[in-house]
Amino acid sequence: MSETGRTALPEAQRQLASLPHAVLLLEPGQRIAFANPAAEQFLGQSFRRLAGLRLDGILTFSDSRLVERLEDAETPVSAREVVVKIKDRSARRIDVNVAPVADWPGWQLLTIHDNTPTEALGEDSGGADTSVLRGPEIMAHEIKNPLAGIRGAAQLLARRVDEKDRSLTDLITSEVDRIATLIDRMQRLSGRTPPAVEPCNLHEAARRAVDVLRASEPPPGAARIEEEFDPSLPAVLGSPDGLVQVILNLLSNAREACAGEGARVVIRTRFASGLQLHSTESGKSVRLPVELRVSDNGPGVPAAMRDHIFEPFVTTKKSGQGLGLPLVRKLVRDMNGRISHERDEAGGWTHFRVHLPLAREVRARPQKRKATV
Repeated sequence: MSETGRTALPEAQRQLASLPHAVLLLEPGQRIAFANPAAEQFLGQSFRRLAGLRLDGILTFSDSRLVERLEDAETPVSAREVVVKIKDRSARRIDVNVAPVADWPGWQLLTIHDNTPTEALGEDSGGADTSVLRGPEIMAHEIKNPLAGIRGAAQLLARRVDEKDRSLTDLITSEVDRIATLIDRMQRLSGRTPPAVEPCNLHEAARRAVDVLRASEPPPGAARIEEEFDPSLPAVLGSPDGLVQVILNLLSNAREACAGEGARVVIRTRFASGLQLHSTESGKSVRLPVELRVSDNGPGVPAAMRDHIFEPFVTTKKSGQGLGLPLVRKLVRDMNGRISHERDEAGGWTHFRVHLPLAREVRARPQKRKATV
């Protein structure tokens, strides 16, 4: 950009005023130094009345840990689905991000995304999707019958193949069992009671999903799946079969999205930076510090569809039904986790991020099997 173009850029205050999300600039002591129009609307007060007020005089956060982290002006914080009480107004459920202002010690920039208009407090925003996902329930019986035949054929075949090929027949059998379990779960998608969760080894689930993909016939020019795992990650709280299904869906989509020369699909695990919270059905906030990311360097989802990809029947595939990602979101939410989509236009990457709680931080619901760690 030319020097003339730089000087013509709108000032920072005008840029902040144009943002659709609420933005507050906090001076040392967490006093409000600036509020954009979206923040004025969210808080129900003009900036003239907000100027100089302390943040805690306007907003009351339900989680004390988040309050403590916000007081550390030098540490960025990201919290999801936090219940907050606005002075003289009803409670809201929000995503909040706070970052220190570079070269201005003690100053913070706080952004708020209000989830309440699209999600009633205490309810899963995927609830509207579950009624649409009842279609597989009708077909469950018809699907289970051929599955039983496939399982029986695999068991017969296992008696005739060499020991070195036995792993393939075992894979067929285990996948049939997993699909049958998945069908049972899909029949219960419209129910309000989530399935049991337990401590899970995230990497075992990821490698099982990768093995399934590698054993299947890949599409022409399919990318090799690259693994970047953090071996120090502890057990997460989830469903072993549910995690396999989530990862398998994401990897399959990524591989289809970027087939061709130079195609890359990367699955990565890590501790997420900052503090990520969301509220469970009990109203308690839970950290989601473990991130599983599936990335591909394909062209990405069309911009007009990006805000709707987790909705039923939204798909970019000619033969797709648009139920894969809604089911993935439902499975992740049943594990007290969250999933998000991000497009990096500059780098040419599409990222799907799944954030999960640690097993030791949430008391699991009654278990149906022994924990696998």
